[in-house]
Amino acid sequence: MYRPQAAMLTLYGDYVRHSSGDIGIGSLVRLLSNFGLSENATRSAVSRMCRSGLLKAKRTNRGSYYSLTGEGQNLLTEGARRIFRRQKTHWDGNWSIVTYSIPERLRKARDTLRLELGWMGYGALGEATWISPYDLTREVETLLKKLNIERYVNIFSARHQGGTDPGEIVSRCWDLVKIHKKYAEFLTEYRPKLEQHLKRLQLGEPIEPSECFVARFNLIHAYRKLPFFDPDLPLELLPDNWLRPEAAALFDEYHDLLTEKANEYFDSVSTDYRSANRTKTAVLQSR
Repeated sequence: MYRPQAAMLTLYGDYVRHSSGDIGIGSLVRLLSNFGLSENATRSAVSRMCRSGLLKAKRTNRGSYYSLTGEGQNLLTEGARRIFRRQKTHWDGNWSIVTYSIPERLRKARDTLRLELGWMGYGALGEATWISPYDLTREVETLLKKLNIERYVNIFSARHQGGTDPGEIVSRCWDLVKIHKKYAEFLTEYRPKLEQHLKRLQLGEPIEPSECFVARFNLIHAYRKLPFFDPDLPLELLPDNWLRPEAAALFDEYHDLLTEKANEYFDSVSTDYRSANRTKTAVLQSR
């Protein structure tokens, strides 16, 4: 069962923002009903997202339509970047290091900094020392200005001179076992689904657009969670059996396979709502 707002973000991220930019409330209700969400649940989620500044409404005599705000666009653009543009660069041996000493009165900013550093892909080497194999100075500086805590934070670029193997440092800063398990679970669930879909195509079995829409939605919803756990570390810092490349390849193949018919279903539902409201408006105007 999907949480309504999470389902809405998946729908806007992979469909709405790539089509007309807005979608009618009736279309939202119909599309999300495929995942067990009631009309009330969908309408409530839309209202909450409007209040939180992620969606904006446009109401006309042809119905109510909702599009992403600038904040909503930024949120989904960053999410899509993490999903579809995984890091593939090699490590140059340098570490980006962020250290801080933030007073207790700024605890909220300190907690936000920790959360955002983790989202960027930093790992905690110590209580107030975070490291990344990538140079993310610009992103960190932008965050510090936003939180107004520049004076309490230092950023360094350095090479480790001790005898500790870089792989050991990585295993201390990131829970590789947990991340590996997440990829294994994804592959265990979706490899058979991809194989079954390919088999049905080979047999010439018709597959409905609505089925492809649901399958692709579920695929994206499952895969989009992985970047929250995986900082995209360079492969030379990871175990030989690291499953990220295999999971990414499976996702890309299955996603591409489902896309045409999934988009066909989405477009038909969106068009039906717009057409029905145009017809309703025309009838009212003719009276």
